[in-house]
Order: sequence, then C-alpha cells, then structure tokens
Amino acid sequence: MIVNPTDDEIRVGVFICDCGLNIAGAVDCAAVTDYAETLPDVVCAVRNKYTCADPGQNKIKDAIQQHRLNRVVVASCTPRQHEPTFRQCVREAGLNPYLMEMANLREHCSWVHPGDWDGATRKAKDLVASAVARARFLQPQEELTVPVTRAAMVIGGGVAGIEAAIELGDAGHKVVLVEKQPSIGGIMAQLDKTYPTMDCSI
Repeated sequence: MIVNPTDDEIRVGVFICDCGLNIAGAVDCAAVTDYAETLPDVVCAVRNKYTCADPGQNKIKDAIQQHRLNRVVVASCTPRQHEPTFRQCVREAGLNPYLMEMANLREHCSWVHPGDWDGATRKAKDLVASAVARARFLQPQEELTVPVTRAAMVIGGGVAGIEAAIELGDAGHKVVLVEKQPSIGGIMAQLDKTYPTMDCSI
C-alpha cells in the first residue's frame, strides 16, 4: 500500500552509489556524500558500494522508515537501467514511486571524466544538487489502467496498407481499411510488370 506524505515538510534522502569502481574510481564519493548532507531539505545521505543490490535497496527502505523520508534521490547509473528497480524499492517501503529522483553519476560523470578526479567530483556534486532540487518539486502520481479496444484503422489501401491490415488481422485485431480511390492496390495496381521477375503486378 502506498503511503503519501501528509505533512508539508520535505525530507529528502540521498543515496550515493560507488557502482564498484565505475563511479568511485573517478569520483570522490565520500566527498559527494558529505556535500549532499548540506543541501536544503536533505535529512540523510548514505553511500553504498552497489545501491541496486539487495543490501543497498534495504538501506533505502530502512532510511525511509527511520528518517520519515518523503523524497528519495539515488545518485548512481543511468535511469534507463535501474529507475524501475528503485521505484519498486521505494514502493515496497510505502512511498509513492514517483517521489524518487535519480542523478546519473556514471554515464554523465565518471565515464566521461576518468582522468579528472577533482573536476569529476565537482560535477558529481552539481548533478546531486540538481537532482535534490528536482526532487523537492515531485508530486505523488498514480498509474491508471484504461481499457484498450482491439481494433485498428489502416489509412491507405496500397501495398503497405494492405500488408499492415493483413498482419493486424492475423494478430487478432478487427481492421478497417480506408482507401480514397475506387479500388485498392495503389501505384502497384497501375503497373503492368514488376522488376526483377517482370511478373504481373496484380
């Protein structure tokens, strides 16, 4: 069951991931964690070796309960890889999954600045600060389920339209094919022969 925050106080938890050496090999993760603790509305900052692993996720869940967090920022790898993981994690802890924000410290920072320790660390701090700022404006969202009618309209009765209608019909959809000309076939129906076999086009 999702429990949405009821008070107006924003309480952000920041979770910095080493990602093994993928991030920690190029970024001072300890300094980034210390910096995160100084940001507005941040009530805890935690560093993990692998935040996506079960121990890291358990730390997020424990911190949500212990610090009464109503926003979570995970600074790790790309959201394309683990945003569903962390959304499910905060959901299991009783927080709306859309109250979680991510900062990409791997693809956007450590992997593009491998030889610049100080610069990469400064950039990581900026990415975390930006994610915390965004998190402060997050609102709980609920996913809706809507019915889908298994029907399709194909506009154009040329070769592509005919093939699309056949494929959709074979997949179990009701299909309506709309063509503005008196007959279907499009340009293909106007040709006498087709290359390379020189067969009749119809």
